[in-house]
Amino acid sequence: PTFEEGDLTLFETGAIVFHIAERHPALLPTEPDARARAITWMFAALSSVEPPILDLQTAKFAEGDKSWAQERMPLVFDRIRARLRQLADRLGDAGWLDGKFSAGDLLMVSVLLRLRTSGILDEFPTLAAYVARGEARPAYQRAFAAQLAVNAPPAS
Repeated sequence: PTFEEGDLTLFETGAIVFHIAERHPALLPTEPDARARAITWMFAALSSVEPPILDLQTAKFAEGDKSWAQERMPLVFDRIRARLRQLADRLGDAGWLDGKFSAGDLLMVSVLLRLRTSGILDEFPTLAAYVARGEARPAYQRAFAAQLAVNAPPAS
């Protein structure tokens, strides 16, 4: 994705979310320790949780026709499940990763949404509920509607 604001052009989801979050205390707390934890969750979403999920997409769509593809899939799912177990354990019964919703939750929910069609998220009810909470946020609803408007095919 690309973000443009005046003369500033940013790319990379994490950089864009961080830039926006810096301007909104609701996304990035001002208290130093809470801020550091929110940033940590942003990195965790993109650097620890997302890579095995992206590997699943690669395995399905870019390598699905290879003779070894079916043998590889259980390994890919095992790596995803390992990350999801860690995340579910950390989340526990909490609503958000660090008490209040932050940019870390925004990115984590976005990453976990990639698993929707795989069915694997359903194996982790606390994470499925976490994603549902993220999607239910009014700001998410507005952003999703705006994205659909941009990506919708032109009316005929």
